Order: sequence, then C-alpha cells, then structure tokens
Amino acid sequence: MSSGKVLQPVLKMKVDELFLCWLSQPATQLALKDSLKRIKNEEKTQLGNADSGNTKNEMLTSKKSNSEQCLLGGSRLPLTFSPSQVSTTLPLATPSSSRNTSNVRATHRSSGTRVVQTKKEETLPPALSQNIPAFYFPRGCPKEKVNIDAVIAKIERTFSDFPNERATLEDMGKVAKACECPLYWKGPLFYCAGGERTGYVSVHKFVAMWRKILQTCYDDAAKFVHLLMNPGCNYLVQEDFIPFIQDVVNSHPGLSFLKEASEFHSRYITTVIQRIFYTVNRSWSGKITCNELRKSNFLQNVALLEEEADINQLTDYFSYEHFYVIYCKFWELDTDHDLFIDRKDLARHNDHAISNRMIERIFSGAVTRGRNAQKDGKISYADFVWFLISEEDKKTPTSIEYWFRCMDLDGDGALSMYELEYFYEEQCQILENMAIEPLPFEDCLCQMLDLVKPQHEGKITLHDLKRCKMTNVFFDTFFNIEKYLDHEQKDQFSMLRDGDGESQEVSDWERYAAEEYDILVAEEAASDQWNDRYEAELNPVDHQKANVLKYQMQKGPFFEKPSLLANVDLDDYDSEEDFE
Repeated sequence: MSSGKVLQPVLKMKVDELFLCWLSQPATQLALKDSLKRIKNEEKTQLGNADSGNTKNEMLTSKKSNSEQCLLGGSRLPLTFSPSQVSTTLPLATPSSSRNTSNVRATHRSSGTRVVQTKKEETLPPALSQNIPAFYFPRGCPKEKVNIDAVIAKIERTFSDFPNERATLEDMGKVAKACECPLYWKGPLFYCAGGERTGYVSVHKFVAMWRKILQTCYDDAAKFVHLLMNPGCNYLVQEDFIPFIQDVVNSHPGLSFLKEASEFHSRYITTVIQRIFYTVNRSWSGKITCNELRKSNFLQNVALLEEEADINQLTDYFSYEHFYVIYCKFWELDTDHDLFIDRKDLARHNDHAISNRMIERIFSGAVTRGRNAQKDGKISYADFVWFLISEEDKKTPTSIEYWFRCMDLDGDGALSMYELEYFYEEQCQILENMAIEPLPFEDCLCQMLDLVKPQHEGKITLHDLKRCKMTNVFFDTFFNIEKYLDHEQKDQFSMLRDGDGESQEVSDWERYAAEEYDILVAEEAASDQWNDRYEAELNPVDHQKANVLKYQMQKGPFFEKPSLLANVDLDDYDSEEDFE
C-alpha cells in the first residue's frame, strides 16, 4: 500500500463479522432450528403471506438488531445469553409490524454510515497539526523577539575600532560585551569563529557566525554549547573545555602567578574539567547536554570569573587551592610520578582508611572509564579527582551514586543484606586487629536500616540513600574505618546537626579542602630553610620561576616537570552507556 493512500474500512469484512456474530447468538440458533423443523415437516410457505413475512422480518430484524448491538456496543442484547434471558430478550428484537422493520433497517443504515464517517474523521489533515503549540525547546525557549540587526550593528561598531576590522584574542573581551555575553566567553567566541587558525577574526566571519547562533540558540546554555561543541554534535565532551579553561588560566588575574609556569597548566585544566563533569554531567554519560548545563550553576560561575578577582572564592569549579590539595594528595600516592596509581598506591590514602574490598571495587571499573588504565590495574589522575571529592563529601548526589555503584556488587540497582555484610566483614576484621570489639552485623544492620528507612524491606535503593541526610555515616560504616570510629565517638545530636543539609553553609568538601590547604601551607612554612637552600642551587631562570610560584607552589614535588598541555590526560568518555 502506498504511503499516501488513505485507509478506508472494508465493509464486506465488517458485514461478515457481524453476520457471524448474529449467527452465533442463541436466539438465532432457536429460530434456525424452528425453520429447519418446518422444512422437514414439508410445511410450504408463501413469500407473500403475512406469517412468512413476519418470520422473515423476525430473522432479519434479529440479525440487524444483533449487528447493531455488536457495532455500537449497546447493552440491550448481550453477546451471550443465559436460558432465562432467551425468553425475555428475543421478543424485544422482534418487530410487531413491517413498518417497524423498515424503521429498524433505516436505523441500522444510519448507524453504519455514522461509523464509517467516524473512521474517516480519525485521519486528521496535515494542516490541523499546526494548531498544536510547540512544547519542546532543546535550544532554549524563544521568550521574545530579539532585534538581531541591532546586536550585529553594535558588534560591527566594536570591530571598526580594531585594525583592519580584525580582532585578536586579546580584543575579544570587547566583542564579548558587544554580544552581551560574560567576559570569559571571549575564548569560545574567538575559537568558534576560526581565530585559532589565523590568529585573528574578521568582522564578516564573526558576524556570520554570531547571527547564526542568535537565530538558532535562544538561551545562554544553548549558545555556550554551540560555541564549544564539535561540528555535528549537540553536546560537550571533556576535550571541548580545554581551550576555554586555558584562556581563563592565561587571562584571569587570580591565576597570574601560574601564567609563566606552563608545565602546571595541564594539571589545573584536568582538575577543573573533572569537577565540571562531576557536578554537571548528572547522566554519567561523559557528554554534557544543554539541559544539564541549564540545571547546573556552571554558567553562573563563568560569569563570576569577571567579578571575582580571587579565583579561590569560586569553590565549585575554579578554585586553585582545591586543585593544589587534590594534586598534592595524588602526588603523595604516585611514587613513580607517571600520573597513574595502582591498588597499593590508593590503599595508602589517608593511612589505609579505605577497606581493600572497596579499593577492589573502585578498580573494577564500576566508577572509572579508562579502559587502557584498567587493563594495567591503574587509574589516572582524572579518576582520582572523582575519588577524592566523593570520599570527602558523601552527601552530594554524585558521591552517593559513586559509592552506591561500588557497593552494588551484582548491579541490580539495590543493596542487599548480603552486599552490606560483604563490606562489613572486613571492617570487623580491622577493628579486631585494633583490639576493638566490633558491633555484630545484625545490630549494625538494624542501626543502618533505622538511619536510611528504606521503602522496601530487605534492600536499600539509590532513592532511599538520596532521601537520607546522613549518607556519610552509612557509607563510612561499611568501608572507611577511621571515619566510622569518628562517627561512633560523636553523640547522636551532633551527628543529626551535622547531617542537616539546610543549615550547612559550607560543604564537607570545602571544609576538607580548606583544612588540608592550611596544613600544606604550614608544612611549607616549617621547611622554609630547606627551600632557601634548594632555590640557591637553581639557575637564574629557574630561580625567577620559583619566586613567581612561591606563594602557592612551594611543594617540592611540583618542580618535577609533568607533561605539557598537549598531553592532557583526559579519560575516554566516548561510552554511550547511561549509568543512571
């Protein structure tokens, strides 16, 4: 059948169906049996006499009535009859005169006509679909008519101030303001217009690019994704953020001390990218969509880069102090400094606080994606960023999902009592080695069930843990012995007070990063004498670089030169799997 042909009901098939329906009725069977008896008795009937006409009309009317009931769904004549119904229902279907029979026939015809007409009306013409208002706006909802010509004219006036109407990367700050964008969109605007190939952007090329964006993207999230994404994509991967963050490193006043130490740029960039995906990419797909960007506070933080000169105040993504803490922690574990750590290295974190069974789960691939590293039994620095943030703040949605994946051994989406006992067994062994009597698993299980209050008996789901305000206590009980003992020493009221997320102004991660940074600074202050001797042996160029970084980068291992920016270690996030 051709695609353009309109479907029409086949009347013959419907009539046959109704006839079989009528023929199967008990009343019809009785009438047929009576007629057969007459034929056997050789009773002759005349087509013109009244009795024969009544019998014929009776059969016809019964057929029509049953057909009408089957077609219109009436309740006067049911499809099945009990013996008691036959005597009461059959007379109602028998007409008293030929005049009534014609009325029934006319009614049946009109009913059939209505049904066919209804079938035809179900196929709506294409023009009617235009009356349905649009309700899905992947590139933002157009709230009002934007005067694109006025915006383009403002951009052209800005370009007229540049030599040959060409803007360099340093000039793009003024262009970003003419586009009514935050200042640090200047890098994405420059690169999207092809500025990295020639070192400048002409007014004609930029206007053509920005006009297209204004015509197709209606909010900041859609515009930002369009500026950074690869052609043909509608999402952002990790590599898309590198030029943008590199421009922040090169131009933000809070990172001016880092500008000359290019060998440290890649570590900072990798850390910021991992924190962006940790917070924004709620689907765990490795691809940030416009919708995820809208639901996050990332673009608000990008706008704050212009207003906040102290980069450390932007604690969600860009804080240099947070990067310093993460990288120092990783450097202590990475003894061979190849930017990969194995199970033994990670087990030394925080004086062997994490259980071995949990370490095995982390390296199993439950929360990591680097296939090449997993083959060698190692995880990268990017994976360590996720681990450390999740370890120190177990109340965020991502950290809850992180540890839930590790504890869900069979991947069925729920933590069974067997899985809880599996992790708690090692905790008991560690406590016994410390000469501490462990709490029996049955008692511990009762406490945890009272804490989480799962909706279904015998299993704890991810939704149950996200409703709980003390997930840190739950997770620490099963795989972090040091924090478990800290919770045991606290009184119940202080734990409830700490678990009240509404009154908590500073997150657990921010508190940890601030404390660790102070400790690192104090350690460096205590080793000033050693640093002075080390700097005296440097050549003048290295000595100048050391002075530039002295305020925040006096940690000895930082002078071990890592790979350059071209070798930024970003995990393979091409997986299409959705871990939700």
